[in-house]
Amino acid sequence: MHRFPRYTILAAMILAGVAAIGQAATPPTSDESLASADIPHSAPMAASRFALQGATSGGIASAGVTDADVGDSDSFGRSLQWLGLTDMSVLLESDCSGVAPPAACQTLAPAPALTTFNFTNLGHVTLPANAANSLLCYWFSPVLNVSYSNPTASAVVARLNINPTLTVENPVLATPGLIDPTTGAPFGGSLLTGMTSSQHFQVPLPAGISISERKRDSAVCIAGFLSRKALVESYGLSDAQAKDFFKKPTTVRLNLSGSAQYVTNAAMYFGLRIIGD
Repeated sequence: MHRFPRYTILAAMILAGVAAIGQAATPPTSDESLASADIPHSAPMAASRFALQGATSGGIASAGVTDADVGDSDSFGRSLQWLGLTDMSVLLESDCSGVAPPAACQTLAPAPALTTFNFTNLGHVTLPANAANSLLCYWFSPVLNVSYSNPTASAVVARLNINPTLTVENPVLATPGLIDPTTGAPFGGSLLTGMTSSQHFQVPLPAGISISERKRDSAVCIAGFLSRKALVESYGLSDAQAKDFFKKPTTVRLNLSGSAQYVTNAAMYFGLRIIGD
C-alpha cells in the first residue's frame, strides 16, 4: 500500500481529473431530509419541511425567563443529568465471514461499484421513567479508520457517506391515532431522529494510488435529539402528551446507514452518551 507523502507532485494529476470525475460520478447521498429535533427553528439549515416552527409559546418559564430570552426555558437553570452510554462498531470489508457480533459488517462490492449499507439497533440505552424533565441530549464521538484505493487507470474520487440516526421508543408514541408528521404514518411506539452527525468524505485518487486515513471528532447536541418542545412543534403531540412522554420509560437505539465507493476497508466506531435535564 502506497502512502501519500508527496501531495505537491500528485496535485496536477488530481486536479486534471477532478472536473471530469465530478461529471461522470454523482456522489451518493444520505437521508439529510430526516427530521431532527437538534436543529433550532432559527438555524439556516432548518429549511427542511420538518424543521421546528417558531417557538413562541415555550414551556413553563423557569426563574422568570421565557423562550424569547434563553431559547429553551424548559431546561433553563436545571442540573445536567448523566443518563447512560452505548456504542456501535461497523466494518466495511471485502469479506465479512470472520466478523462476529456485536460488530456489524457490510461486504464491499469491487470498485467502481457503489456499496450501500443500513444497520439498525447496534446499541441501545433504556431510560427509566422520569429520567429527564424535558430534554434528551447527546455527545456523539465517531472514530473512523478508512482505506481508499483506485485500481483503475484514470483518476477517480473515492467517497464515504455515513448517516447515524436514533430510534426513540416510548409508550406515549403508541397512542392510537397519533400520526408521525415526518412519515405520515402512525408512530407505532417509536420515532426516528437525526443527530446532525452525518459525514461525507470525498478523496481524489490518481490512478493506482491507495491511502489510509484516521478521523476522530465529536458532535454535541444543539437543541437536543428530543425535547418537550420538539415533541409538540415537530412531532404533533399535545402539551400533555409531551410532558407525559418524559414520565415514561424510553429506549434509544443506535442506527447507521450510508454508502462507500473505492473504499477497500473501514473500521468505524461510534460512542454515544446521553444527558438530560
